[in-house]
Amino acid sequence: MPATRHTLIEDVHALLIGTSFIAVGLTLLKTAGLVTGGIAGIALIVSYLGGWPVGVVFFVLNLPFYVFAQRALGWMFMFKTLAVNVALTGLTLALPHWLKLKGVDPIFAAVFGGTIIGMGILALARHRASVGGIGVLGLWLQEKHGISAGKVQMGTDVLVVGAAFMVVSLDKLLLSVLSAVALSIVIIANHKPGRYAGY
Repeated sequence: MPATRHTLIEDVHALLIGTSFIAVGLTLLKTAGLVTGGIAGIALIVSYLGGWPVGVVFFVLNLPFYVFAQRALGWMFMFKTLAVNVALTGLTLALPHWLKLKGVDPIFAAVFGGTIIGMGILALARHRASVGGIGVLGLWLQEKHGISAGKVQMGTDVLVVGAAFMVVSLDKLLLSVLSAVALSIVIIANHKPGRYAGY
């Protein structure tokens, strides 16, 4: 059966769902005082250090990657990624008002937060978009050179989570590693070239 492109409505729906998953995952991790990998993890670290909103930090850190996204994967990919980041910034600012969490079990936050962020990234990738950062590089390497996007994600996550020792205790650092692994497993297990007809 020949592959068919996603419709505009399908794209919008998937991008909204994927962005929402990522925003909820980031909220869970921040409530538990954890980090994860990729640009999301760097944004959480900077947010802990400076007290800035994680969504705003995330957006600013991604600015250089829009140029790479356009050159490596095209204008449409870049526009979708930019739209995702604007929506993610808004959602991470709004979620603390909509979802009032007084506390969350750190193990649950690590496993579920990392997994739901991975599911969000997967939904975006299926519809030719990304949250930017390492995700853009991973998708480009997978498309052009057959290198697993999930393995690229996991490799960089090790570096990012390792840097979290500056802002979190050892127990939270270990749980942050668990979160990054949970995220990467989703991508490794589910994002394979040619698997999806609409990709």
